[in-house]
Amino acid sequence: MSAVGLLYVGAVLFLNGLMLLGRIDGKSAGVFNLFIGAMQVITPFYMIFTSGGDVWTIFQASGIFLFGLTYLYVGITNLQGLDASGVGWYSLWVAVLAVGYAAMNFLHFHDEKFGLIWLMWSFLWTLFFVLLALKRNIGTFVGWVTLIQAWVTATIPAFLILIGEWERIGAGVTEAAAGLTVVAYGIAYALTRWKAPRGVEVSS
Repeated sequence: MSAVGLLYVGAVLFLNGLMLLGRIDGKSAGVFNLFIGAMQVITPFYMIFTSGGDVWTIFQASGIFLFGLTYLYVGITNLQGLDASGVGWYSLWVAVLAVGYAAMNFLHFHDEKFGLIWLMWSFLWTLFFVLLALKRNIGTFVGWVTLIQAWVTATIPAFLILIGEWERIGAGVTEAAAGLTVVAYGIAYALTRWKAPRGVEVSS
């Protein structure tokens, strides 16, 4: 995923997190989901068309589609007032595949940082499945996790990549950041007690 694309993934996760917390109207957030979804579908098509058949470039492009299609699906669902269960079941499929992408980052690309980020995305999309497909009352918790991931998995990494500082971050810092993120999830869980606000619409 390009650094610019990743930066705006942070933006859409930020807005969707606020939507789940009842701070943003679902239709308003849906419009922005369409913008980012379109960008995250056009970009991988370009990567594939210009890859020259390189297997790993195509593999990396395929991962971007997972998110681009999520945001398009969310945008259309919100704007049309559709039931969100389809988004939820799609999120389960994404969550399973994200584990595979994490494994390839660890084992093939030897990239611990993005391996951990993919695992975090798998966790988040699993929560979307539980919220939207299984209809569990965890909207507030998922909203906070989405807000945390907006910064930890997208906005901050993208900004560091753009200014050329990402490669200077060592394994120790990465593992510490991952540990603190898990602690933040635990605090969010304890504070919210899995209670969702009323009037919250779908998010991913």
